[in-house]
Amino acid sequence: MAGLADVMQAKGDQHGKTHMRLLFQFRFLPLTLSALLALAALVAATVWPDWASFFTCTFVGFAMLVALGLHDISQTRHAVLRNYPIAAHLRFLLESVRPEMRQYFFEGEKDGAPFPRDKRAIVYQRAKKELDKRPFGTMYDVYQEQYEWLHHSLAPSAPLPIDQMRVQIGTYSASLLNISAMSYGALSANAIRALNKGAQAGGFFHDTGEGGVSPYHREQGGDLVWEIGSGYFGCRAADGGFDPAKFAANAADPQIKMIEVKLSQGAKPGHGGVLPAAKVTGNRRHSRRADGSRLRLPRQPFGVFHPHWAFALHRAAARSVRRQAHRLQALHRA
Repeated sequence: MAGLADVMQAKGDQHGKTHMRLLFQFRFLPLTLSALLALAALVAATVWPDWASFFTCTFVGFAMLVALGLHDISQTRHAVLRNYPIAAHLRFLLESVRPEMRQYFFEGEKDGAPFPRDKRAIVYQRAKKELDKRPFGTMYDVYQEQYEWLHHSLAPSAPLPIDQMRVQIGTYSASLLNISAMSYGALSANAIRALNKGAQAGGFFHDTGEGGVSPYHREQGGDLVWEIGSGYFGCRAADGGFDPAKFAANAADPQIKMIEVKLSQGAKPGHGGVLPAAKVTGNRRHSRRADGSRLRLPRQPFGVFHPHWAFALHRAAARSVRRQAHRLQALHRA
């Protein structure tokens, strides 16, 4: 029994020495110094009674730091506080003022998002009716890689012939800039009218979106690209499938110059948009040629337009992209 007691006492002494060493490690120094200074302030208050008020306040301050350090060591939520008592609170303090420090000391005029600092400054200046003009020049790094700009010519050349500003797609000569797919329903009737009138005036096409051709697409006579998605709007059978007869009749419209089949969409892969049946009423139901009460996706989305060659095309495109990436990596290493 005596031997066991000696062993236990030796282990206790060893643990005591370990704890003493920990107190004087660098990461525990704020706690250790706070405890020593609190003790020194308490002794000084008794030695110099005239300064008792000052030393008492000092003692209270360091005692609060000691209490904070002991709480940091005993808590288990933040490892950084447990390993660096008292001092680790500086990290959380700096994190709390990080946005302000970045804004006032480190953020460049063009770094902010979604609006850079110089754009925000113009808004503030205009709101206060102060001078909001900017001198000529730019703060962008125009010599950085992949910087793009439009360069004015001092001696402009003659306009290009109209045929050089277009591209031939089958039998249709398409403009290089056109109106992308936005359906009636997502856009109002007046928006569709305005876009199609612009297409008619500018000689470019107007993509209908997968909602199909509405009466408002036809009013101004602009060229149309009829987009067909998983709902088959405009060529939809009563059971929700594809109706070849409706497709042939609508495709023969001289205003429809091309047909676009949407096999997939990044935001909704494999099936396209889903419009609740309750919203397909009035002109929307008429333009989509669908019975709103039975509107749903086909059992096999894009079943008619899902031949094997489409998947082969996707695989071939993926292989081509990978090969090009390997070539670029080889050139970069070289």
